[in-house]
Amino acid sequence: MTSIAPWLSVRNSARAVDFYKSAFGALEAFRLEGPDGSVVARLSVDGAEFWLSDESPDHGNFSPESLGGATVRIILTVDDPDAVFLRARKAGAKEVYPVGEEHGWRLGRVVDPFGHHWEIGRELAA
Repeated sequence: MTSIAPWLSVRNSARAVDFYKSAFGALEAFRLEGPDGSVVARLSVDGAEFWLSDESPDHGNFSPESLGGATVRIILTVDDPDAVFLRARKAGAKEVYPVGEEHGWRLGRVVDPFGHHWEIGRELAA
């Protein structure tokens, strides 16, 4: 089986895991904790997996906070973008643009507390 899963570099990985659980209902599929409190985790949102860990500049892994912005946007396709968008906002994400309809999608964008941009939406029926 082939799959692609993003690996997010963040500052304060333990707090990031808690945010994604609260914002998106993520479940932990794997967690490794270091003696310094750092975490490597594989999370799943309704079966869609992604990884995260603390940034590691020595290995070329920088968080958006270190870079001054993100280089990737993540599209989270869900049945109810309005509800997930609101949940993310309540968990601490900031609105980039509100949920609306454009180009055949119902879609909005938030930036999480770690600098990653999430487009939350679903394709509209033709």
